[in-house]
Amino acid sequence: MSDNVPPLPEFGTILLAREGRLLRLTLNRPDAMNAVNLQLHDELSEALWFAQGDPGSDVIVITGAGRAFSAGGDLDHIENSARNPHLFDHEARIAKRIVLTLLDIDKPVVCRLNGHAVGLGATLALLCDVIFAAEGAKIGDPHVGIGLVAGDGGAVIWAQRIGLTRAKEFLLTGDLLTASKAAEIGLVNHCVPADELDAKVDAFCARLLGGAMMAIRATKVLTNLELKRLATAVMDAGIAYESVSVRSADHLEAVLALKEKRAPKFIGR
Repeated sequence: MSDNVPPLPEFGTILLAREGRLLRLTLNRPDAMNAVNLQLHDELSEALWFAQGDPGSDVIVITGAGRAFSAGGDLDHIENSARNPHLFDHEARIAKRIVLTLLDIDKPVVCRLNGHAVGLGATLALLCDVIFAAEGAKIGDPHVGIGLVAGDGGAVIWAQRIGLTRAKEFLLTGDLLTASKAAEIGLVNHCVPADELDAKVDAFCARLLGGAMMAIRATKVLTNLELKRLATAVMDAGIAYESVSVRSADHLEAVLALKEKRAPKFIGR
């Protein structure tokens, strides 16, 4: 390993691998469909921070191991936060760091959306620069479905990708979109057959890596300036509202309903 290229850090829930000047970041809880527990949440922040400054790479690919990209929050983790809402304060700080670090990365970040991306998983995917989604994958932010405010980035990025009118519809209902519908309305860039996903992502990354990297990076920085301004304006309020909703009766009811496999009975508080 060159003195200028540090070794890759190791994580329990994330795999990092270099392929030439490409850095691949893989969410690695395949048995749980890469659902976000406390460990993955914390390690994601650290892995993105490393990727941002890694001198050994010029392009980043984010993907998931197994059949999902990330199926949202881990239910046991969500229940623990609902019963101990003070624990969410740490999670809130990390969520803000994840969003702002993603927006600060000057390298192109490509999402290989190999399967469902839900909640924070959807936010992570949508904050990437270019998204290739496999047919059959679904994407959505159903925070409201479990009595939570979509405060961890959804309110920042959805409207920027598909406009305020459509963003409100999907954030207020929590509905999931198929990859083909998401591509049709511009939420993701491309929907491709699953067996072509790797070839399409690899070809796009190779094109970027063969380009004028200083110009590519600076162009990304320029196009992210407005996103960063918006995130700075929205994230603190979003995290605060979500922190309040974590303490709500409706949120705990939704968690219990999920565990008991029944419809929740919301009471509006």
